[in-house]
Amino acid sequence: MPNELFPSMAGMVFLKSNGASFSSTLYPKLALAYPALKLADLRGEFIRGWDDGRGADSGRALMSSQADALQNHGHRTIRLRFVGGSGGNFAIPDGSSEFTGDNDLVGDVSARNFNGGAARIAGETRPRNVAFNYIVRAA
Repeated sequence: MPNELFPSMAGMVFLKSNGASFSSTLYPKLALAYPALKLADLRGEFIRGWDDGRGADSGRALMSSQADALQNHGHRTIRLRFVGGSGGNFAIPDGSSEFTGDNDLVGDVSARNFNGGAARIAGETRPRNVAFNYIVRAA
């Protein structure tokens, strides 16, 4: 803990955010910030700064948990069906690129999209996290 490393912090008390309960008699000011007399359990969690009206992560309450999510995305693949022939270039049906090859050998060209299917889809990819209000000690 910082009070064990820095002599200037010797009289300060620090507690781990491990979900433990604490005494309002011993820590009355901490009880004002945590009226349930229980610290947040941040073990194994990513901390995400509380949005507080910015709009990057709107609708979240302070200290609320959020599940992990994977941003919806897709992959494109090309399918070629060969039949026989001799020479030429062929284009992918959506015009995205051209391949040099034996046009007469290719009987069918198609492009397919493989989209989504993730368990938790969101507009962003994120780890499971807790909205946290970053503060500094001013005095």
